[in-house]
Amino acid sequence: MSLIDTFFNPDVIMSSLPALLRGFLNTLLLGILSIGIGIPIGLTISLVRLYAPKPLRWLAVGYTDIFRALPVLVVLILIYYALPFLGIRLSSWASAVTAFAIIMSAYSAEVFRSGIESIPRGQFEASQALGLPFFLTLRKVVLPQAIRVVIPPMTSNCVSMFKDTSLASTVALPELLKEATNAQSLYANPSPLIGAALVYLIFLWPMVRLVSLLEERFKTEKTR
Repeated sequence: MSLIDTFFNPDVIMSSLPALLRGFLNTLLLGILSIGIGIPIGLTISLVRLYAPKPLRWLAVGYTDIFRALPVLVVLILIYYALPFLGIRLSSWASAVTAFAIIMSAYSAEVFRSGIESIPRGQFEASQALGLPFFLTLRKVVLPQAIRVVIPPMTSNCVSMFKDTSLASTVALPELLKEATNAQSLYANPSPLIGAALVYLIFLWPMVRLVSLLEERFKTEKTR
C-alpha cells in the first residue's frame, strides 16, 4: 500500500468527513463554552486578588497557582472519575466544560492581573482627583485600557484551550479527536486522524496568526 493510500486515502477521508464535522462542531461548542465561562470568572478572580481583603487574596492566589500547575488532563479525570465517589456524577459534557473552564479561569486571572497592574498608578490618582468612585474607575478607566493589553495573551490562551479540548476524548465526549479515532478504527486506516489534524490546522492557524498580528500592533502603538 502506497503512502497516499495509507495516510491520505481520499475515499476514507470522504467517508469519515461527516463524523469529523460532527466532532468539530462539538469541539467548537466545547471551546466556546469553556472560554465564555472561564474568562469572566478569571476577571473576577483577578480583581479579588488585587483589591479584596487579604484572606480572599490568598484564596485567589491559591486558586490560580493550583490550577495553573495541574495538567488539564488530571483536572478532567478528577472531575469525571473521582467526584462520583463523593456522590457527584457529571456527564461527559458537564465534566469537560467544568474542567476546561476552571483551567481557563486560572490562566485568564493571571493575564488580567498582569494587564491591570501594567496600567500606571496615576490613572487611579487622576480618577480619585476627579471624584470618581473606585468601581467606576475600574469600569470606565482601568479595565478598558487593561483589556487592550491582555488581548494578545488572552487570544493565545483561547488557542490553547481549543487544542486542549482534544483531551475530552478521555471521558468519551465525541469531539473531533474522538470521532477521528473511531473512524480510524472503523476503516482500519489512519487517514481520518490526518483529516482531524488538517481540521485543527485550518481552524486554529488563523488564530495563531492573529495573536502575532495583535502583538506586533501593540508593540507599534507602545513605541509611539
